[in-house]
Amino acid sequence: MAKGYWIARISIREPERYADYIKAARPAFEKYGARFIVRGGPYDAVEGTARERNVVIEFADLATARACYDSPEYQAAKAIRLAGTEGEIIIIEGAE
Repeated sequence: MAKGYWIARISIREPERYADYIKAARPAFEKYGARFIVRGGPYDAVEGTARERNVVIEFADLATARACYDSPEYQAAKAIRLAGTEGEIIIIEGAE
C-alpha cells in the first residue's frame, strides 16, 4: 500500500504563534504516526515562488494522512497556524 504525505509550504508572519502551532499539532501527529521527512532547512527555489518553511510528513497511507488533517486535534492546531501564517498544504498519495 502506498504511503500518504502532507506537503506544506508556509510563510510565517508570527513566529511565536507558529511555535504554539507546533506544540498544539504534536498530539495529532503522534496519534496518526506522522514521520517528518522534511522539516524546514536550507533550500533552492529553482522555479516558482518560494515560502520559507517547507515540510513533508509521511503517514502509513492516504486515509491516515487525511484522518490526521481532519482530526479534532489537528483542526485546533490549524486554527493557531492560520492566525500567524500563510501557505498551502496538500495531501497526496506516494508512489508505490
